[in-house]
Amino acid sequence: MEALHRCGYSSPTAIQEQAIPAVLSGGDLMAAAQTGTGKTAGFILPMLEILRHGTRAGAGHVRALVLTPTRELAAQVAESANTYGHGLPLRSAVVFGGVGINPQIERLRRGVDLLVATPGRLIDLHGQGVVEFRGLELLVLDEADRMLDMGFINDIRKILRWLPSKRQNLMFSATFSGPIRKLAEGFLHQPRQIQVSPENRTADTVDQCIHPVDQGRKGALLSHLIISNNWQQVLVFSRTKHGANKLAERLIKEGIQAAAIHGNKSQGARTRALGGFKDGELRVLVATDIAARGLDIAQLPHVVNMDLPNVPEDYVHRIGRTGRAGQTGHALSLVSAEERDLLKAIERLIGASLPRQVVPGFEPEKPISAGPVEKPPARSSRKPAPGSGQRRRLAR
Repeated sequence: MEALHRCGYSSPTAIQEQAIPAVLSGGDLMAAAQTGTGKTAGFILPMLEILRHGTRAGAGHVRALVLTPTRELAAQVAESANTYGHGLPLRSAVVFGGVGINPQIERLRRGVDLLVATPGRLIDLHGQGVVEFRGLELLVLDEADRMLDMGFINDIRKILRWLPSKRQNLMFSATFSGPIRKLAEGFLHQPRQIQVSPENRTADTVDQCIHPVDQGRKGALLSHLIISNNWQQVLVFSRTKHGANKLAERLIKEGIQAAAIHGNKSQGARTRALGGFKDGELRVLVATDIAARGLDIAQLPHVVNMDLPNVPEDYVHRIGRTGRAGQTGHALSLVSAEERDLLKAIERLIGASLPRQVVPGFEPEKPISAGPVEKPPARSSRKPAPGSGQRRRLAR
């Protein structure tokens, strides 16, 4: 509670209000919530409470394991554990690929109460005999749907075979899709299910629109929007690694501080780019979908889809980088006529037609008309309490 007070948090989000007591009760949990609703604190806080009452981890042992799909998400979950666990006599560590393995080995050999890991590096470390799971009490699969999307299912099954059968299991996901439920059946025991918002619904706090534009003028339009609106922090999504690099180089030539982040970049380059973006040294971070999940950038005002994603669900996750923890955000997509079908798929998924706004001087040769969209289910009419927008919600 002292740590949360120092963070300035005053009230739990909906997922935290339900997940925290569920985890403390000791049973398995299967939880779904739209991105940006505070899932990380929903499991880290009760885990720390459980761990602080037990016996510290012995040499080479791990008491609680959090598996994440990406290095960036692993680093952020570990940072949350350190922040919320400040002052507790617990040891935590994070392990992922792309960086030296020897410091991670030394940390694990001393014993870790809470370990955050990506599957590949954890398998490497286990193969070297430096980590032991016989005393594991808690397992968390974070962003489980992303784990499946990225092809980690066999790695997860391999890791599950190393763990003791008697343990508490928590699975957090953006959706309860068929594959996710099948995965849950394999390791969750009579889990409590929590779903605090409809699947594939974009957050009310994000203002969305599209700018129709010809494909060849997207770069010029993006520069125009950044400069004319004096945007200082913009996360831009590109469909390809090459496109991300090319766009970042273009922005730099135009005097806009930018960097690209994707899977071909070294872990050091990815960490530096993300750090510079968070600190305000970079105005624009151009990312592929590796950054669509888990990145928590405080009060990020703008997300731009330079290209629409091939998978419509990724649209929801991309724009979920803004409008987080009760803040408002702005998400726009630069859409060419060639992307009509992708746009239709997104609008069908979210159950709404996105407003079209043509930017003067960038009128497309081929306009994009609004198509019929099934009416979405009615949303709750419950309004926030007066002044609630001025409080920081308990963040992920």
